[in-house]
Amino acid sequence: MKTISLTKAAVAAALLSFSAMSATADTFEAKGNDVLAVAKNKGNFTTLAKAIEVAGLQDALTAQGPVTIFAPTDEAFAKLPPGELEALLKPENKDKLVKILTHHVVPGKALETDDLKRSRGAKAASGDELKFELVRGRVRVDGARVTGDYDAANGTVVAVDSVLIPN
Repeated sequence: MKTISLTKAAVAAALLSFSAMSATADTFEAKGNDVLAVAKNKGNFTTLAKAIEVAGLQDALTAQGPVTIFAPTDEAFAKLPPGELEALLKPENKDKLVKILTHHVVPGKALETDDLKRSRGAKAASGDELKFELVRGRVRVDGARVTGDYDAANGTVVAVDSVLIPN
């Protein structure tokens, strides 16, 4: 149990430290819905919302931003091999679930026009690099196609058509 608490604390600290650094450039007001609430309210991120709750990452995603979450849709989770999602949601796999979910979160604003022009990426809260690219005029993040984006009080929810799996 202590490792899980330490993992959650490390994720929250990473998100908050990145948020503090970018707060001077981009300030989001506290009013309105945070990225987690926006994802829940859209209706096609129910699996993601459940996974976030199982992983205990709600506080990190409702903190002051900005933060960008690359949110796999329910259909994206359905593409996982049979039984994989169910296995990830088990208590004994919580560390793996946290690693996967934090791979979807970028502290700060991601996918800015300059990032795409330079085919850059961003560092996820997990510590891994995400690669952004334009493929036939469509934005991709680590190969997953961006299908929409939604503004939130503390950042942006970017819908993707696949679950991003860290190396």
